[in-house]
Amino acid sequence: MEYRRLGNSDLKVSEICLGTMTFGEQNTQAEAHEQLDHAVASGINFIDTAEMYPVPPRAETQGRTEEYVGSWLRKQRRDELTIATKITGAGRSSLNHVRGGPRVTREQVRQAIDDSLQRLQTDYVDLYQIHWPDRYVPKFGQVYYDPDERWESESIDDQLRALGEQVEAGKIRYVGLSNETPFGVMAFVEAARRHGLPVVTSVQNAYHLMNRTFETGGLAEVCNQLDVALLPYSPLAFGHLTGKYLNDPSTPGRITRFPDFGQRYEKPNATAATRAYVELAREHGLSPAQMAIAFTLRRPEVAATIIGATTMRQLEENIRATDVSLSSELLDAIDVIDARYPNPTV
Repeated sequence: MEYRRLGNSDLKVSEICLGTMTFGEQNTQAEAHEQLDHAVASGINFIDTAEMYPVPPRAETQGRTEEYVGSWLRKQRRDELTIATKITGAGRSSLNHVRGGPRVTREQVRQAIDDSLQRLQTDYVDLYQIHWPDRYVPKFGQVYYDPDERWESESIDDQLRALGEQVEAGKIRYVGLSNETPFGVMAFVEAARRHGLPVVTSVQNAYHLMNRTFETGGLAEVCNQLDVALLPYSPLAFGHLTGKYLNDPSTPGRITRFPDFGQRYEKPNATAATRAYVELAREHGLSPAQMAIAFTLRRPEVAATIIGATTMRQLEENIRATDVSLSSELLDAIDVIDARYPNPTV
């Protein structure tokens, strides 16, 4: 397991981060603890969660994932682990059960971090992320920016001030973003410079073989120039890049269990691109899942790729992606497929 610096912070994190959004919905507490134990035994020191988890979000389960992580975390050596969580962003009516309509205001940041710390049974989190922007941006499968969709949002300066207060209070070590745009990352960094506030150290965005907009949309340059780490999520495109849905679309998995949750992975060319990548991996004697994860790890901006699993077999296979090296020939072949099917699941 390789350990990499998390952006501009002094944290050294494992190149694989264990994502936990299935804990409390698809995984029981015992299964969650088994995954966490195996992850740590494999060298993983980085765990990512969120106050809105598990998914799909429901009022009756909200916060359960953090509780499962917390019941495990209280038995561990806290200083050996990097724990990340997220505050829920604005703009989704399905999440109005979170603080009556989540926003990234001073009052809500204080409440959100305190509630997360209680569930996690710890005094601080190492990385606290805004789950998605408080302002309007296209996200989760939306592509085109529509100025008419904008709503009144908390200013980026005030959001960062609110987070900075919790850093000063010792509840947060570093601040991160998620589902963010090049403009947003730059605006947060500039606000930090203007006001002497914490500089964001990471951005957690979707990045995988079928969504390479990080590389093409300007965010790679922003992260590289500003020393902001990328934390790719969904490296397997919700399981599609394992190939398991190609022969049997009804195969048990997150997509078949929650069909509305993965609509951005059902766009035109997605199946054709999936098939091409899966066949390429097998031609090179690789597991499709491991090739997909290894692909994300090759970027210099990536501090850690976030993996998730519902079974121990999946978890073990995904972790072993760290042993995979992609040849220049294979990377060239990936680019050929990408040119034929560019970003089919953005």
